Amino acid sequence: MDAFRISRRNLARALAAAPLLPLPVLAAAAPLNVRRALMGTWVDITVADGGQPGAQQAVALAFAQMERLAQRMSRFDPDSDLGVLNRAAGRHAVPVPPEMMAVLQQARAVHRRTSGAFDATVGGLTPGAAAASGGVPDEGAVRSALEHVGMRHLTLDAQRGTARIDDPMTQLDLGGIAKLPILEAGLDVLRAHGVRGALVNGGGDVFASARPDGRPWRIGVRDAAAPDQLMAVVPLHEGVVASSGDYERFVMHEGRRYHHVIDPATGRPTRGIHGVTLVARRAADVNGLGTAAMVAGPLRAAALLERCGVDQALFVREDGGAWISSALARRIEPLMSGDRP
Repeated sequence: MDAFRISRRNLARALAAAPLLPLPVLAAAAPLNVRRALMGTWVDITVADGGQPGAQQAVALAFAQMERLAQRMSRFDPDSDLGVLNRAAGRHAVPVPPEMMAVLQQARAVHRRTSGAFDATVGGLTPGAAAASGGVPDEGAVRSALEHVGMRHLTLDAQRGTARIDDPMTQLDLGGIAKLPILEAGLDVLRAHGVRGALVNGGGDVFASARPDGRPWRIGVRDAAAPDQLMAVVPLHEGVVASSGDYERFVMHEGRRYHHVIDPATGRPTRGIHGVTLVARRAADVNGLGTAAMVAGPLRAAALLERCGVDQALFVREDGGAWISSALARRIEPLMSGDRP
C-alpha cells in the first residue's frame, strides 16, 4: 500500500496546500438533528433536508432499532442476549437472534482475516470488566484470564441459531465488532422509509447516504493525540468512516490510561497507536479492522490493513507521527473556519 509517513504538523501543512472542491448550494430546508445517548457514547442522526415527509418518524424508528440491537448485545446487562451467552459459558449453547449471529460470524471471520489480532473473547480483560471488579487487573489476573482467551472457545450453529462458549471463564465483548452493524442498521431504517441524505454518527463512526442536493458530507477526522481537535476533513457522498482509538473509553491507573482496546496476546491495552480512521463503502469492509490495526501496532498496521483490502486509512502514532495511505491522502481536505469536533 503506497503511503506517507509524516508528522502531524507536516500533515497539516500538506493539507493546507490541498485544493478545496467547490460545493453545491445548501439545501432549501433546514437540517434535522437528533442526538441520543447510546452504546456508551452520543449517537447523532442528521437529515440534510429535514423537510422530507416522515423524516422525524423515520429518525425515531432508526433510534428504536439501534437501541434494540445495542440492548441485545450489551455485555453490561446480564439479561441481554450476550449476557445470557456469557453466563452460559462452559455449560450449554443458547439461542441468539439473527442480528447477533451475524455479528458473531463476522467476529470469527475478522479474527481469521487478521491472524488473531482481533479477538472478541477478551471480555474478561476490558476496562468495563476491570471496573466491575474494583480496578485494573494485576499481572496474575491478566495471566489467568489470558488462558481463557481465544475464538476457539466459541462455537456457532447458524442452522439452529445457537452459540456456545465451551470455557466457563471465557467472556465475549462485542464492542469492537457490533457498533458498526448497529449504526448501519439505523441508516438502513432511514433508507427503508425513503429518507435521503442522512448521516448517523456514533462516537466518531459515521455512516452516510447520498444527499438529494448532490453535496458531499464533510466528515471531520479527529486528532487521536488531541481528541478535542480535528486533523482534516473527509468528503463523503455515501459510505462509512470508522474510527478506533484509545481516547473514548478508559480508566486511569498509575497515571496511565487503561483503555478498552486489548491486545489478545498480552492481555493489556494496545500501545503505539492512539487512533485509526478507515474509509470504505460498507461496514463489512472495515469492521473490526481498526481494533486489529491498533493491536498490530505502528510497524505492522499498514501491512495488515493492506492484506485485508483497506486502501483508505490513517493512523496517529504515540510518538506524534501520522501514517496515511496515498488513496486517502488524495481525498481528504484541510479544515475550514467553523469546523469543529
